[in-house]
Amino acid sequence: MHVVILGAGALGGYFGLRYQEAGAKVTFLVRERRAEQIQKHGLAIRSPQGDYDVKDPILCTDPNNIEKPDIVIVSVKGYHLAGTLDSLQVLVQKGAYILPVLNGIEHMDILQEKLGEKNIIGGLSFIIATLNEQGYVVHSSDFHELVFGPLNSSQEEVCKRLEELSSKAVMTATYHPSILYEQWKKYMFISAFSGITTAINLPIGPIREHKETFAIAVNLLQEMKKLANACQIKLTDDDVEMAKEKLLGLNNEATSSMHQDRRKQSPLELDHLHGAAIRLAKQKGLTLPYTNMVLGMVKPFANLT
Repeated sequence: MHVVILGAGALGGYFGLRYQEAGAKVTFLVRERRAEQIQKHGLAIRSPQGDYDVKDPILCTDPNNIEKPDIVIVSVKGYHLAGTLDSLQVLVQKGAYILPVLNGIEHMDILQEKLGEKNIIGGLSFIIATLNEQGYVVHSSDFHELVFGPLNSSQEEVCKRLEELSSKAVMTATYHPSILYEQWKKYMFISAFSGITTAINLPIGPIREHKETFAIAVNLLQEMKKLANACQIKLTDDDVEMAKEKLLGLNNEATSSMHQDRRKQSPLELDHLHGAAIRLAKQKGLTLPYTNMVLGMVKPFANLT
């Protein structure tokens, strides 16, 4: 199976290298600057689940030069999605299916409208990772989960092939037939986790120590459940409780990628996550006061570079 990774950041780099380790052909479609860094240092994983180094990964900066792609894992930040659409169009025309693992949900409509519904597979991931100065992936969580599934019956075969490949890789991979439900569960969790850690500017441990502060995260979960229900996705109180328990189970220093980006004064996915929720809520006639609060608190830090 030929897997193309669009964006060799922490997430794409991790799963791309794990698939290469499992025997797949993997091509990293990257920008010139990232290509130069990888050519100089190679690409590597540093992980409690096992390190893996590749001195000369397959790199490409032009999608027209990629032959016979089977699946493209899109792992860019939400604010970079628009810049990938032309490249993805080229790869779809070559027969590839697109598997986005971005946070949020708004990107699904964008991709389906641009590239066609039959070409977009549902997906999400759970991992805490970042890049070090050499551009290596530093994986710091016990979990490294990829979830994917078909949005229509024509995608079942490629999803089964990916499931077979994933079973050989150092990751937790799950084929899920109700992938939209899983995407909304992730959206609910990440909105709360990213929102509270970035707004308070602390990892989850100190936040949990103050019940009034942690209550904000719980209210964010409840608002996202309400939004999902308005969109005909049947998230339940049990789903909220499970997400809450997941927040309680993280190690004290665990934090979100958005909070890491705030620390580095990098652009934030605020509009892609919380802004999109507000836009969708408006369409459904809902108000999300806690989500609005997070949006207001974090907005001054969203575009410092």
